[in-house]
Amino acid sequence: MALTTNKSVLEWIDDKVKLVKPDNIVWIDGSKEQIEELRAIACSTGELTKLNEELLPDCYLHRTAVNDVARVEHRTFICTKTKEEAGPTNNWMDPDECYKMLYDIARDSYIGRTMYVIPYSMGPIGSRFSKVGIELTDSIYVVLNMVIMTRVGKAVLDVLGDSEDWVRGFHSRCQIDEEKRYICQFPQDNTIISVNSGYGGNVLLGKKCFALRIASYQGWKEGWQAEHMLILGVQNPKGEVRYICAAFPSACGKTNLAMLIPPEGYLAQGYKVWCVGDDISWIRKGDDGRLYAINPENGFFGVAPGTNVKSNPNALASTKQGTIFTNVALNLDNNTVWWEGLDKNPPENALEWKGNPWNGKESTDKGAHPNSRFTAPAVNCPCLSSEFENPQGVPISAIVFGGRRAKLAPLVYQSRDWNNGVFVGSIMASETTAAATGAVGVVRRDPMAMLPFCGYNMADYWQHWLDIGKTLDADKAPKIFNVNWFRKDDEGNFLWPGFGDNLRVLNWILDRCEGKVDAQETAIGYVPFAKDIDLSGIEDEVSLETLESILTVDNALWADEVSGIEELYAKFGDKMPADLLKEFQTLKDNLQK
Repeated sequence: MALTTNKSVLEWIDDKVKLVKPDNIVWIDGSKEQIEELRAIACSTGELTKLNEELLPDCYLHRTAVNDVARVEHRTFICTKTKEEAGPTNNWMDPDECYKMLYDIARDSYIGRTMYVIPYSMGPIGSRFSKVGIELTDSIYVVLNMVIMTRVGKAVLDVLGDSEDWVRGFHSRCQIDEEKRYICQFPQDNTIISVNSGYGGNVLLGKKCFALRIASYQGWKEGWQAEHMLILGVQNPKGEVRYICAAFPSACGKTNLAMLIPPEGYLAQGYKVWCVGDDISWIRKGDDGRLYAINPENGFFGVAPGTNVKSNPNALASTKQGTIFTNVALNLDNNTVWWEGLDKNPPENALEWKGNPWNGKESTDKGAHPNSRFTAPAVNCPCLSSEFENPQGVPISAIVFGGRRAKLAPLVYQSRDWNNGVFVGSIMASETTAAATGAVGVVRRDPMAMLPFCGYNMADYWQHWLDIGKTLDADKAPKIFNVNWFRKDDEGNFLWPGFGDNLRVLNWILDRCEGKVDAQETAIGYVPFAKDIDLSGIEDEVSLETLESILTVDNALWADEVSGIEELYAKFGDKMPADLLKEFQTLKDNLQK
């Protein structure tokens, strides 16, 4: 029984039914009864394993196919009418050719299977920020993850009414054939198609596919922004909360920052940090002229390995109820889960992530896949902001970019103005760690941490940032900063403690936003005076001299960086925004002074 009379929805679904020929069609209404029924079916088929109800209530384990464990960027396409519209940093395919290829792959693939129709809202249902999507899938795993990660059910369709402004998402597991695996976005059609995968990042189409690739294009056309940014609120002892959006490439501590726990001395004073979102921000101008942000998601899709009581207690607490774990180890003694870095007591009687017997004390093989995941409801997070469901979003004081640089970038610096801040974001880069690639210290450019997620030409994306800036009064625009928690000494030791102590830097950033502290001008922007970053409680770890050293800007190292920026910008030819080329020239001139 259809849950809507929306003609565009029903015609689109009818078209897909004819293509894939499901045995049954089930509309997901979001009710507890329906979710319980789907969990029971998935457990009966082995798609899910129910975990210990006392220790992990309503939690389940899922294993993907061994060939299907991560996002596949080389199989991800932006399908626009011309290649130039997708830009040089995206894989491109002609839309007509791509539709034909995908439909040929998917044809008849639901025979013997059920089609689940998932109506979902990215963002609080009915908010002016929010957008509606419908995903068709033949996977209960996808349904149950989408129920956690988005707002699902009939209320979404009620808000949509007869509108045609909704994102079409079609997923088919097909044969999980990696040679025919494609994740394709058609931004000009508001459409996403994913075939031959069952892994979350490729099949939870509300996540990167919609919330970034499609939404970034929508934002470009409609005058707002979809960004790969966390949102956190810092509450000071007076009870005032100010909000920061921050973008980091992977392996730079993004989730840890989003759920930061203040150092003991700060907790005693009354500081608190509130998580609004750990991954994605949708940003719009409010009636008062300031920028406001929402987290369009409703849950966390986090990497399990390395998550523990010390590294991120709030993330770990979020997984304790109603969570789906993917590709982690199963402890057979107590029917709970385990992964590398959870604790120092790997289970001896277990199944590793592929489902084979595993003794964690003796085996050299990993129990959990390095990209194993948890899908956890945001409501579980102990530091979840009370503004999480606010349909108006939260006002943004600062935008922070960051990366992992051993010698180059100082601990923190502020851009001179909005345009300079866009330049700072555009040249973002991180040095690879051994865990990621086997090659250490290779500089990878990832502008605004959006390189894999921008749904159109990145030169147009930068211009969109610059155009947004033109609509903002200087006193209402967020100030833009860059941070680097990863400066090292000559022996390779980190010079800044990071984690909760990063609040010390966030406080300086917020003080700068309110004009409370001065700063020193350098070739790249404004850097703190060391005395203005509070070191109380960590003087034994970080001396004033050490702090001064990680605030220094080495012009010679920055001069070496110029060629890497030129290489990036050259890819975009004459589409490069003039304002960014001007900022780049200013940097080069400053470095020669």
